[in-house]
Amino acid sequence: MATFGLLDSTPWPYDGKELRTALRRWGFNTKERANCPDRTREILKWVERHSLRMSALSTAAIARSMLNAATSRLDGKRVAASSNRRHRVILSSALAYAVELKVLDKNPIPELKWKVTKTTFQVDRRSVVNPEQARALLAAVEKQKPSGVLLMPFFATLYFTGLRPEEAVNLREKDLTLPDAAGTWGEFYLTGATPEVGKEWTDSGDQRDTRGLKHRAEGEARSVPCPPELVTILRRHLKENGTGPDGRVFHGAHGAVLAKSTILRVWRKAREQALTKEEYASPLAKRPYDLRHACLSTWLNAGVSPKQVSEWAGNSVAVLHRTYEACLVGHDEIAMRRIAEVLGSSPRENIGKDQPDTADQSQTQPDAET
Repeated sequence: MATFGLLDSTPWPYDGKELRTALRRWGFNTKERANCPDRTREILKWVERHSLRMSALSTAAIARSMLNAATSRLDGKRVAASSNRRHRVILSSALAYAVELKVLDKNPIPELKWKVTKTTFQVDRRSVVNPEQARALLAAVEKQKPSGVLLMPFFATLYFTGLRPEEAVNLREKDLTLPDAAGTWGEFYLTGATPEVGKEWTDSGDQRDTRGLKHRAEGEARSVPCPPELVTILRRHLKENGTGPDGRVFHGAHGAVLAKSTILRVWRKAREQALTKEEYASPLAKRPYDLRHACLSTWLNAGVSPKQVSEWAGNSVAVLHRTYEACLVGHDEIAMRRIAEVLGSSPRENIGKDQPDTADQSQTQPDAET
């Protein structure tokens, strides 16, 4: 979107969405650029002819136009507060790199006045399911054809262990410890994640890219406990369905790597079947990622220390508090009860209780002056 702020005043002969698609999918993708359709090639040539030179960014008005475009949607409205901050940081970093390459004399972004948009990182408490709702959703997932039986264990993993979807997709059988004994906890050993970025953006041509764990150094792993209920689910899943490509625990109906579109489609249908109309229209478990939020909230409400939860979840303690504070059920009542215990009973309540009569005190107490 920032490129739109660097075009001259010539009226656009193309729709904004078509322009954005041409730039995003082919113009900025050196791997795909040579294979773009003829119409897209015409669009890119038009953009090239009507783009301002980088030196124009030394003018504050042009720099402001670029920043406004980078933080706006196609309809002209501002992006969400969190996206606004992120887009500004990305744009500033790109221009700082341009300075490093001596394409620009200085980065104009820091000098532009910018109103800080208030944003919240807290999870919406209304999106967090309770155990009964979670199990109802998992049962509804299992009924979906043809992928429900394969995907129920995937969603169960998000709910019971708090994994991010891209971490669960990357799980291999060798990463699991699933004891035979009933009622015994298992363990996951996570070494990486495979977020879906689109095959046109990966070197391998695969839909998903292989990366390290989020907020972890390259090669660093983390372990996560697997409760007995999930151990049973996964043991049955592996026995009945086997593994997918490269020993992946979760896979599609035809053995391929799980696609994000399949995950979202099955989840949407399961919500529609398992929830009431009011719940379906609400934020309750709107996204599969909300199952992770439910898991972490459950751990915290169970009294697990934030430090331990952060290690299992792959977050810092600070992020954990900031994100899940609104989901801690009953902690305000506990805090008020503890404060009341420290303060003791009200002085007003003590009046007349086990106190000597004031008249008797005046007769028995010595005169203050003597």
